[in-house]
Amino acid sequence: MKLVLFDCDGTLVDSVRLIHEVMARTFVAFGYKRPDVSATKSIIGLTLDIAIARMQGKPHVDDEAIAMTAHYKSIFPEVRDEADMQTPLFDGIKSLIETLAARDELLLGAVTGKSRRGLTHILAVNEFTPYFIVSRTADDCPSKPHPAMVTECCDETGMDPHDTIVIGDAIYDMQMAKAAGATAIGVAWGYASVEELLAAGADAIAHHPNDLLSHIL
Repeated sequence: MKLVLFDCDGTLVDSVRLIHEVMARTFVAFGYKRPDVSATKSIIGLTLDIAIARMQGKPHVDDEAIAMTAHYKSIFPEVRDEADMQTPLFDGIKSLIETLAARDELLLGAVTGKSRRGLTHILAVNEFTPYFIVSRTADDCPSKPHPAMVTECCDETGMDPHDTIVIGDAIYDMQMAKAAGATAIGVAWGYASVEELLAAGADAIAHHPNDLLSHIL
């Protein structure tokens, strides 16, 4: 048996345009210039309040970062519903998940810096809900790269971290996996570079969703 834990943003779905637009509108609402998309990409995967504080160059979450987090969450649904703000699955993800879900020896889960509501929406829209039997979000655990998301999923499913594979596009995913004692597989179609993923501890790199099969099965 293996437990396969997927990150969401940048791994399953291409959501950078939406996340960046909500982040940019939040910064403008608080009197800041629109951040560059590269700044947004660098924090995707972190819990939102920590992400905002880091984009501002703050060492800790302060009252302003908390207020900006609340604003971000309040406008997110309306921005998501705009016609040009969709978050499509990356090519090949649908068939990959369906292939893995059909294997009795595999358990699938999600570990994400999204909110519980956000993850639930993504899984439901893409008809993935029955496939993901365990998940941890920003509402449940400390931010990545803390290992709690992985270790709690292991505890819930009765799996050992050594039999667990974490798949993600961010350095925080790789760091989280290694801290938990799990295998870390980076994906090249997300928001961090291959070099950054390897430096963060990736055991392997997948350049297309189909490449993951050889690392899992």
